[in-house]
Amino acid sequence: MFNGTVGVRHIVDKVEAKGRFSVLEHPMSPRALAAPLHRHHNEDEYSWIIEGRVGALLGDEVLYGGPGDFIFKPRGQWHTFWNAGDEPARILEIISPAGFEQFFDELSDLGGIDKVSTEALDALCARYGLEMDVDSVPELCKRFDLVFPGEPI
Repeated sequence: MFNGTVGVRHIVDKVEAKGRFSVLEHPMSPRALAAPLHRHHNEDEYSWIIEGRVGALLGDEVLYGGPGDFIFKPRGQWHTFWNAGDEPARILEIISPAGFEQFFDELSDLGGIDKVSTEALDALCARYGLEMDVDSVPELCKRFDLVFPGEPI
């Protein structure tokens, strides 16, 4: 599934992990911003880089990693991530506790982040305890030389 910025493949869902965690794979096209600046109120996210070069903004800290590197995005912290390279990138995303993985399904049903109405996105974010700063996208793209939305891969 492609939600307008990155691919989403469900690997472990909340049923399989008894609600403790979920695991997703996110393939990202070159130089693609994965999401606007955002923060989760209910979940921690752990990103394991499988392929490519990935950048992340955690608060004011900018991190870069490659295959085998791990990025922790704690709940309550403003963050985003992107493919920092000119080749495709992939991460495994562990979300704890489980449940937020369904956000991506609902977002896809609404047409993806680049097509959803502001009202529908606000309602979706509220249901999942997510704050999203969509106005951050132009500055992030300029600062890190990115595109938004990305291309399906």
